[in-house]
Amino acid sequence: MAYKLVIFDNDGVLVDSEPTAHRILSGYLTELGYPTTLEESFHYFLGNAGRNVHQVIADRYRGTLPEDFTARCHDRVFAAFREELAATPDAGTVLGELRRRGVPYCLASSSDHAWIDLTLDRAGLRPYLPAELVFSSEDVNGVGKPAPDLFLHAAASLGVAPADCLVVEDSPNGVLAARAAGMDVLGCTALMPPHRLTAAGATGLIERLPELLDRV
Repeated sequence: MAYKLVIFDNDGVLVDSEPTAHRILSGYLTELGYPTTLEESFHYFLGNAGRNVHQVIADRYRGTLPEDFTARCHDRVFAAFREELAATPDAGTVLGELRRRGVPYCLASSSDHAWIDLTLDRAGLRPYLPAELVFSSEDVNGVGKPAPDLFLHAAASLGVAPADCLVVEDSPNGVLAARAAGMDVLGCTALMPPHRLTAAGATGLIERLPELLDRV
């Protein structure tokens, strides 16, 4: 079908931030006495680290994290991003091609605007994504994925019905949010096993972002 809006997740879809963020996260947890590999960090926290990390540590280790854990982890990740961050392969090319074709698109991320702004600026994607095309869970009272609120807000802000939207996501929570919003969703399998995305309800799978261009 001809979609009227493509909604991109940010981390792991447009910006190659996940390996760096999870390297920092897993290292910090290990430093605090909760040994966590990079692969385990991807498994447990990809797409929901901010809300889920405390619960996972409680469940796996019967442990607790410092009250300032989230703030300190963000500081470490932000510092790393300022040194090493890039767009995912062909992200700028894909956004430019959608613009050339006249296919509307936007970004919708559970991260806050400060995080999104830093990643877009460092990855060189800001020219493709001005502020009016960027939506954060901050815009819906902090309600992030897997709730549908963020995707519904993005679609409504741009005057598009949910059924006319295609979401591009790389986490099960993102897929669940898109399906709850009544939207089709392509699952990106670069970091996430395909079966986890299909189990969440992905209506299609892509390994590389340019494959999207055959679907719109």
